[in-house]
Amino acid sequence: MPPALELAQHHPRRNVRLDTLVRLRWLAVIGQTTAVLVVYFGLEFPLPLWTCLAAIALSAWLNIALRLRFHLTQRLEPDRAAWLLAFDVAELAVLLYLTGGLQNPFAFLFLGPVLLSATALPPRFTVLLGIFAIACATLLVFVHYPLPWDDADPLRLPPIYMAGVWLSILLAIGFIGVYAWQITEESRQLADALSATELVMLREQHLSQLDGLAAAAAHELGTPLSTISVIAKELENAIPADAPHGDDVRLLRSQASRCREILSKITELSSTGAPFDRTPVTSLIEEVVAPHRDFDVAIAVSAPSERETEPVGARNPAIVYGLGNLLENAVDFARERVDVVTQWDDATLEITITDDGPGFAPDVLARIGEPYVTTRRRKPDGKDDQPVGLGLGFFIAKTLLERSGAAITFANQLAPKHGAIVKLRWNRADFERTAGLAAT
Repeated sequence: MPPALELAQHHPRRNVRLDTLVRLRWLAVIGQTTAVLVVYFGLEFPLPLWTCLAAIALSAWLNIALRLRFHLTQRLEPDRAAWLLAFDVAELAVLLYLTGGLQNPFAFLFLGPVLLSATALPPRFTVLLGIFAIACATLLVFVHYPLPWDDADPLRLPPIYMAGVWLSILLAIGFIGVYAWQITEESRQLADALSATELVMLREQHLSQLDGLAAAAAHELGTPLSTISVIAKELENAIPADAPHGDDVRLLRSQASRCREILSKITELSSTGAPFDRTPVTSLIEEVVAPHRDFDVAIAVSAPSERETEPVGARNPAIVYGLGNLLENAVDFARERVDVVTQWDDATLEITITDDGPGFAPDVLARIGEPYVTTRRRKPDGKDDQPVGLGLGFFIAKTLLERSGAAITFANQLAPKHGAIVKLRWNRADFERTAGLAAT
């Protein structure tokens, strides 16, 4: 089973709210009652009135029982919701049996419960419900009461027409059910992927805040630690070397020096976390590249030599994470080398990541950036491929980078070269102005 479908099977939104089914059934009860009364009293067509009303009353009684037994805000498990929808199909089948079978134009209401199932329940319940609805429709072709009509001029529909009605119901249940499921599933996957993106952003922002707090703490602790070091040095000079506490004073001074070295390293590795902390784009790229330099793949970074005109923007966790994800993917697939090329002018900033791996698969290339599009990774022996992850990495990276104003394109190198190309392009003014605001 594909990872996306497996995730969808257990998704919490698959639990339907009872109030939704109860409200829809009350709407059906009102509509069915009105139709029966209008046909019997308004059009004066003969039909088994009390039997029809009894079937409708059973549906109303079920609603009342559900209202008394459960809280309407309760969410039903998919199997229970499927049983309630199956009851609706059966109740509609009984009414159609009493009023002409598939000759009744309301026979197309069989599609209603199946469509609701397709948008709210796992696929297997929709398939079972669709089979049940088709079975009921098939039975009604052969067994039903006469269609309520004028006795003086009875309506007789040819068998080939009834076969067409049955076939249209079957196709409508199949086609519209699959279409509704596909649209709903794509919306659900997109919502899940966006939630994952928000979680990543929160994590990156939290790490960035910790980074800034560490730098601020190092800065604030620097002054009292300097005072301790000065006093420890004076005490060391004032106390004779063979004094009882001489070793303790020397130890105190050495530990204070060690603390200053640790705080110095924290200051070097941390950003200030301030809103106006600006980072050159080459420094930002080096920060992204640094964690991947210890692998067997060489990473070559190049940029124009005119650093005076280099774009400078606020350190944005969204850009750091997005670039890091794209670079990690390039390193994973590369055979020997990854190139990161940065170019800029007065109007634009462009970053290109190229690897010498197998490139993007043709069936994946057109869909990269969509949620749950799973890439493939070579096994260690290089003989086969295996699926990796749920396919959210590129989606999250693309979403975060596009929020920062970047336009992203994915391509493969032209033969005889091989490998993937990922190109990011910003308007320079947008990068320098909004880089720090894109994550908010």
